[in-house]
Amino acid sequence: MGGDYAPQSIVAGVVEAVRELGVNVVLVGIKDQVEEELRKFDYPRKKIEIIHAPEVVGMDEPATVSIRKKRESSISVGMKLLKEPDYDAFISAGNTGAVVASASFNLGMIPGVERAAIGLVIPTLKKFAFLMDVGANTEPKPEHLFHSAQMAQVYVREVLGVPNPSVGLLNIGEEAGKGSGFEKETHKLMTEQLSHFLGNIEPNEIFSGKTDCIICDGFVGNVVIKVSEGLMEAAGTLLKREIKKSPMAMLGAFIIKSNLQHIKKYADYSEYGGAPLLGVNGLVMISHGRSSPKAIKNAIKATMREVEHKIIESMRKVISGQ
Repeated sequence: MGGDYAPQSIVAGVVEAVRELGVNVVLVGIKDQVEEELRKFDYPRKKIEIIHAPEVVGMDEPATVSIRKKRESSISVGMKLLKEPDYDAFISAGNTGAVVASASFNLGMIPGVERAAIGLVIPTLKKFAFLMDVGANTEPKPEHLFHSAQMAQVYVREVLGVPNPSVGLLNIGEEAGKGSGFEKETHKLMTEQLSHFLGNIEPNEIFSGKTDCIICDGFVGNVVIKVSEGLMEAAGTLLKREIKKSPMAMLGAFIIKSNLQHIKKYADYSEYGGAPLLGVNGLVMISHGRSSPKAIKNAIKATMREVEHKIIESMRKVISGQ
């Protein structure tokens, strides 16, 4: 029931996923509304189950409402299901704070990890990078970022297929002495204990492909993502505006239309599906509030890779030093 276009986009994306990927999905939400949407589609009936959850956490409600007041919301009910052995992962396009709070409360943390963090695959000039944290932990300690870096390396290695992922610490300069005491202490900790740490990475290098993993606190990461989204939208609008001013420009745009579409696809968040919540003791994927059916389908696809590669087990081993 979470997201700007729920339950319509969620149901449509799930139907696409069960058709194309053969996955079994449980839709948790207000049963009558979910059934009404499902009646619009032809799909393998045995692949989709509905579990009734009568309450909804609004996108503007406090994060803790899912665990304090609305214990029968789709977020709370779905997260509790994940504790049972029959369920492998939980996906939501709803209130991010509520998902983080519910996951931390109901699932607990991977031993050795104190705070959860949200990672996000972003496009770069080379291929992609994994930015973490983008919103879960806004006031971390150096060891929290160190654990984020460890988990990011596991995710990029196991799910994205990069053998020895490199790590950069997002900072205002490349020098080890840059930033506040927090950044300096984090840099020292990563230098001493983290493999393939390349040092600080400046904001203008985020999309360069310099490192496979980019680590920062949740406040900074969330600002980076939202500024980037706004910039892409503004650049697209300005480009269309300028093209329409000239017949020659319109002709040129027509000629390179396929190239422009490729660039748009490369930068489209729906291609990546969602952002994994790492650190909690279970597989949780957070999708964009504006997720389209395509984004939901791709979130399911990405989550299936997490299940296949058993990343929770890998993270437990890395954090414990085994």
